[in-house]
Amino acid sequence: MDAFTTLTATAAPLYVANVNTDIITPMQYIVGTSPDSMGEIAFMPWRFNEDGSENPDFVLNKEPFRDAQILIAGPNFACGSSRESAVWALKGLGIRAVIAPSFGGIFANNCYQSGILPVVLPDEVVAGFVRQAEAAPHTATFTVDLENCVVIPPQGEAVPFAADNLRRAALLEGLDDLGMTKRRHSEIVSFQESDRKSRPWIYR
Repeated sequence: MDAFTTLTATAAPLYVANVNTDIITPMQYIVGTSPDSMGEIAFMPWRFNEDGSENPDFVLNKEPFRDAQILIAGPNFACGSSRESAVWALKGLGIRAVIAPSFGGIFANNCYQSGILPVVLPDEVVAGFVRQAEAAPHTATFTVDLENCVVIPPQGEAVPFAADNLRRAALLEGLDDLGMTKRRHSEIVSFQESDRKSRPWIYR
């Protein structure tokens, strides 16, 4: 998994409330699609017309947002069923950070497991970011700094955000839950050896 420290990039404004995971990865397209190819079906109902052609009105089909690495989303983004495929799809599009007033279910945790940073900020702040992204799409870049836990917009002061200490540390080093567990291998072995002596019946 790629580490996340500081990202300066174009931010695509998709300020729509309650975008559910069936929009991000429609169920009928998930079967037969590998995790590495999920980007191909991302936002399928919005990105493409019924004839398979691109929908020119969808933000991620427009320049320069086609190559955006930051997504500015609306409240309750990725609500609905908890599909890890939704995160894989965003990653497949090149998204490394999602800024929103809130996220649905366990989406934020799934983001951390795949190297994407979910950032929660007040609704009015996110709405302001959207206005900046729309006003100057070709020149406005945002910086998401996980080391200092701030978002720096094209205009205005840096905005702090909260991040769980453990999740933050893992993402800074590019480690998922399994990677974090492996780092403590010696401690785990030591505990098991001690525990085997005090509770031998468990290991029979």
